[in-house]
Amino acid sequence: MLNDVFTYLKPYFLYTKGEPIIFTQLYFWGFFAIVLAIYSLVYKKNTLRTFYLLLVSFFFYYKTSGVFIILLFFTIFSDYNWGRLIYKTESTAKKKMYLVFSLVLNLTLLCYFKYAYFFTDSINQLAGTDITFFNHFAQFSNTFLGTKDPVDKLLLPVGISFFTFQSISYTVDLYRNKITPVKSIFDYGFFVCFFPHLVAGPIVKANEFLYQIYEPYNLKRKEFGYAVFWIVNGLGKKILADYIAVNYIDRIFDNPNYYSGLETVFGIFGYSLQIYADFSGYTDIAIGIALLLGYRLKTNFKSPYKAQDVSEFWKRWHISLSTWLKDYLYIPLGGNKKGTIGSYICIAFLSVVLVLLTGKIWLLLLLLFLAIILVLLSYFIPKVKQSINTNVNLLVTMLLGGFWHGSSWLFIIWGGLNGLGLVIHKLWLSISPFKNSNNFFVKVMMVLITLSFISFTRIFFRSDSLDTVSLIFDRINNHFGGNLLFDVIRGYWIVFLVILVGYLIHWIPEGFKEKYRSKFAMLPLPIMSAVVVLFVFCIYQLMSGDMQPFIYFQF
Repeated sequence: MLNDVFTYLKPYFLYTKGEPIIFTQLYFWGFFAIVLAIYSLVYKKNTLRTFYLLLVSFFFYYKTSGVFIILLFFTIFSDYNWGRLIYKTESTAKKKMYLVFSLVLNLTLLCYFKYAYFFTDSINQLAGTDITFFNHFAQFSNTFLGTKDPVDKLLLPVGISFFTFQSISYTVDLYRNKITPVKSIFDYGFFVCFFPHLVAGPIVKANEFLYQIYEPYNLKRKEFGYAVFWIVNGLGKKILADYIAVNYIDRIFDNPNYYSGLETVFGIFGYSLQIYADFSGYTDIAIGIALLLGYRLKTNFKSPYKAQDVSEFWKRWHISLSTWLKDYLYIPLGGNKKGTIGSYICIAFLSVVLVLLTGKIWLLLLLLFLAIILVLLSYFIPKVKQSINTNVNLLVTMLLGGFWHGSSWLFIIWGGLNGLGLVIHKLWLSISPFKNSNNFFVKVMMVLITLSFISFTRIFFRSDSLDTVSLIFDRINNHFGGNLLFDVIRGYWIVFLVILVGYLIHWIPEGFKEKYRSKFAMLPLPIMSAVVVLFVFCIYQLMSGDMQPFIYFQF
């Protein structure tokens, strides 16, 4: 009997390859119910609460990434100790040295798992060598843990970018004297791997979260209502994203040659809604779960498609990443004031990446020539120096942001286009007749232009190759099929209705949204429960039998 019970329960406790825990699974909500039940017994004691949630988070990550939990352990142990050394050392030179060691170690691990094959294959192609890659991590796992991972392939640990960036924020903020060290390694481990945001974000900076570890649990009635709202709201977004992806978007991008340019354009704007609903849905759920546990995570999306320009869009989209890049990359590079040695190092790195991607040595010479021109302009025309520095730092930041998403021309082009958009917008502001305009129609026009620009840059983000990108633009330019408008609408009217409703809800004024969020949060608990049950039942009727993974898992 006991053996049968053990056999039945075993899959629920052991890692299953290719089946990470995601917030839309019934398994997760069963897991979370148990977590909450035990949490009700320990939440009053801060130390016990932290240690309990740390163990829960370890289990969550193990179920999601298996043996890669060793990497998480190593990151926690390493950066906790680097942080102690940075804080205790009085010598500025030693502080900087310890910080550099920490940064190099974190970025090396990140680059190893994300870009090892890219650099190996590119060097082989460029130099005619035959360098082979061997996954020692997989060999260790197979030998000591009995796994069967291939040693000639490299799997990407889920959430590695998120917890790496959080670790970097901790050591950098200690170096900048913005925070004091945590009291114990358990507190630090909890900060790094708190399970609501561990694999899906948002990125939590040390100075925004650490102080909450030592505060008593204090969840007000209204906050409880908000937490429930964010969870249900996030589930609704995720199901919406899956529905339009399975029933339309994936078909367009996977086989663009089968569809007219008109259908493709609908798919491009549909994808913008899909990726927003998918990503913001996950972060909404994370915010709600964290709030139930007594921790407040910052908003990660602020209705980005209300943005009237590219700069405003990036202040509203994936705010935790945008602010992280600003605080820990853009400003250290010199921001809008100056160029630094870091700027030139990043430019050199990106130049090497572009050469490896293209296999064209002459590209390096071209980039060197452009760099010399910019340096000469800065030297002989001091008035343009600051503008050049600002624009170069913007472009470098966005290009590195693109490369962070993946080692592909497509992501770099996507990042570069958004960087150019930011640069052009800055230049446009100096001559724009619509600057600070309150005209409603002008605002609508600017919103639509911004949405169109962002959506069309995502052709590079979503496509699997440059050939697919080329084919998509060819369908739009040469096979638009405007005469098929009514036939297309009739064929996909349900999907288009869902997309339209999604955008209309997105564009509802924020003040009105806050009113109905507030009213929901203060509903009597029986009524709130009934509304939640009814809503969840309805949205799960739209659920695809083939649930889509979280888009940002791949990054």
